[in-house]
Amino acid sequence: MLSERIVVTKDDIVKLNVDAIVNAANNSLLGGGGVDGAIHKAAGPQLLEECRFLDGCLTGEAKITSGYRLPAKYVIHTAGPIWKGGFSGEDSMLSKCYRNSLKVAVKNGVRTIAFPSISTGAYGFPVEKAAKIAMREIAGFLEKNGTIEKVLVVCFNEEAFRSYSNALEEVLGN
Repeated sequence: MLSERIVVTKDDIVKLNVDAIVNAANNSLLGGGGVDGAIHKAAGPQLLEECRFLDGCLTGEAKITSGYRLPAKYVIHTAGPIWKGGFSGEDSMLSKCYRNSLKVAVKNGVRTIAFPSISTGAYGFPVEKAAKIAMREIAGFLEKNGTIEKVLVVCFNEEAFRSYSNALEEVLGN
């Protein structure tokens, strides 16, 4: 049942005991602020070393590394779009972030995965809009693929939690 496979939570993504966490990375994959900086700090310097060999990441694409000091076995890095008013393909690129991260997860045997609110921090993507895209992509993927057992969407504040919870209810038809 889809409603049991997707959970919206307020938590610290770097402390979650899941197979993989998704990093809302920049294109270089060499660390940054927000979630990206927190993940790099918690994982330790080996994460940065591995990322140096990945040759960056195009917006919407996803790449995987080990989790190192994190409870998660893997980090799936995806470069989200910078909000430019909604007229530069931002919605499509954000959709690809979720789809491609889930594809990489399945390819690597991930059963449990945690996503942050991609692109809604420093990249300025409107949270409510991002939440609807995220939930539509996650639910659509899970409906076609039974490999992933649980997806956590980890929110950093009350506004994000409300937006993602509402978007999930909408997708589930509640």
